[in-house]
Amino acid sequence: MISKHLDTNSPRSAAAGDSLYNVDQIRRQASKSLLEGALTENYPLDVEKACALLNEALATEILCVLRYRHHQVIAKGISSSDIAKEFAEHAANEEEHMIMIAERINQLGGDPDMNPATVASRAVTEYGHGKDLVTLIREDLVAERIVIDVYRKLVGWFGLEDPTTRRMLEKILKDEEEHANELADLLVANEDRQERDAH
Repeated sequence: MISKHLDTNSPRSAAAGDSLYNVDQIRRQASKSLLEGALTENYPLDVEKACALLNEALATEILCVLRYRHHQVIAKGISSSDIAKEFAEHAANEEEHMIMIAERINQLGGDPDMNPATVASRAVTEYGHGKDLVTLIREDLVAERIVIDVYRKLVGWFGLEDPTTRRMLEKILKDEEEHANELADLLVANEDRQERDAH
């Protein structure tokens, strides 16, 4: 059981008149609302807005997982096996992103919204309706380019105020940029193949 009478006095704080922080004040604040976990009184951003932005990113990642899995299953053509594997790898990456974002929302005291009924309306990307390989690749590349711009903006918004969330988003952004480069290479190769097959 956590003691209700925590020692909040620090011998160091008396000498820290021009310090970056007041140790006694931080100790007092940390001993309040213990069930809020990582979310302290000094969290500098609007926590509701932070969770809303992250829930939008969460919905986008869920939709990306579904789109990549769908594309993995329906991919047809000469190089479809290799491309289906690529779609599967991207889907697995997006699922990792989904869990990372959901866990961060939870750490911030929010509710990770995974409601399947509203995912598509909350995501910044679209599900897609392509059938041939080139269209599937193009749909995924467009989606990746959209999320790259969105994550760049989110990194800027969280900035120095919430370095934990910013670093998570930077890691996701790096992955999305790699996906976009891989898809761009696949698109060029398969558009060339499609043109050759048409002649």
